[in-house]
Amino acid sequence: MARLFGTDGVRGAAGEFLTAELALALGRAATETAWDGAPTAPQVLIVRDTRESGEMLESALAAGVAAAGGHALLGGVLPTPGAALLTRRYDFDLAAVVSASHNPYADNGIKFFGPDGMKVSDAREERIEALVAGEQQPAARPIGRIRALHGAGGDYLRELELRFGGLDLKGRRVLLDCANGATHQVAPEIFRRLGADVEAIAVDPDGRNINDGVGSTHVEALAERVAAGGFDIGFAFDGDGDRVLAVDRTGSIVDGDELVALAALHLRDTGRLPGDGVAVTVMTNYGFHSAMEDAGIEVAVTPVGDRHVLAELLRRGWGLGGEQSGHIIETGFVPSGDGIAAALLTLEGLGDGDLAERRGMRKLPQRLVNVRVRDRGALEGAEAVWEAVEVESGALEGRGRVLVRPSGTEPLVRVMVEAPDEDECEAVTARLVAVVERDLA
Repeated sequence: MARLFGTDGVRGAAGEFLTAELALALGRAATETAWDGAPTAPQVLIVRDTRESGEMLESALAAGVAAAGGHALLGGVLPTPGAALLTRRYDFDLAAVVSASHNPYADNGIKFFGPDGMKVSDAREERIEALVAGEQQPAARPIGRIRALHGAGGDYLRELELRFGGLDLKGRRVLLDCANGATHQVAPEIFRRLGADVEAIAVDPDGRNINDGVGSTHVEALAERVAAGGFDIGFAFDGDGDRVLAVDRTGSIVDGDELVALAALHLRDTGRLPGDGVAVTVMTNYGFHSAMEDAGIEVAVTPVGDRHVLAELLRRGWGLGGEQSGHIIETGFVPSGDGIAAALLTLEGLGDGDLAERRGMRKLPQRLVNVRVRDRGALEGAEAVWEAVEVESGALEGRGRVLVRPSGTEPLVRVMVEAPDEDECEAVTARLVAVVERDLA
């Protein structure tokens, strides 16, 4: 049996790969693992985003939970971080989120969170897979129940209010893009409660329009509307609400690197940055590292993926980390990317300031090219490629950087270059891409 879990749960085309049968099997297997050491039947929270396949998969998951003797609590549409928060707050044994994040509506996914609010470990995923494959047999138990959990959205809003209740947004004109996804109700509501003058787009989900030309992967339309409409700031969430990008009043897009830099400086200046450190990935802009060095903030670098960022934060006892894509984690609030919380943290960090006049970091020009190759594994032994990387890296030392790595899922080699100006960035990238194409394509 091929591995089911990827970097962010089980994900694929709904009804083809991710069928109701597979969802039921996953619910049953995950609940079986939740029985370990549990004195009573496991309580399992299930939430979803707005895709048309969500209700089918939610029902199948719940059936699997009940078949394994657990009690399924249906929280309805809720951002992914809401599941992590409520699981910790109410001592649930497990949470399942039905979502494919920023993917098109035809895809869906299932990811599991443990009672600590964090994604379940690789070892637990392997055990779930073994149970689904029939390599391990679940125990026979009386069936559990399936019940609606009313007010999950309100509970999540209260957690946001507890964290950001001191934030006064009166006088701020804010435009939100909710991607027709899981934030479409809670995001506008929390901004209104904090006093902002809020307008929101992409808040009419129909099951198929999630992420469709909107949200954090299509932020250009939001940028145009912010600038044209005289808004102070805009935020774009993705389909499940665990990431965010910002737009300043001029329409300039502000990515996760800049938002993490702003948050790091704010939290350090207010004495709330544990360890005076921050964790980011290998994709983070070189300008971020320069700004943090100047500010005396230590930076840890991880592989791509919010799972790796969180693991590094926990290992070091730090509280802030994130990715360029807009996954931003403040562990003091929730051990998960939370787009709404990150947006509010941005406004908290700005105070009375203007995002258009931000001073967190100077972002270097960046160029990323995906080169299709015969075998991505051949990159490791491609001596000419690594010689070229060494030459270009040496020329950019102290001014920029080069990153060449294989894709984790496709026959691609990713070539990324950051340099002080656009022309040099393009030239270095072109030279490296030529070597990769010559030797590996």
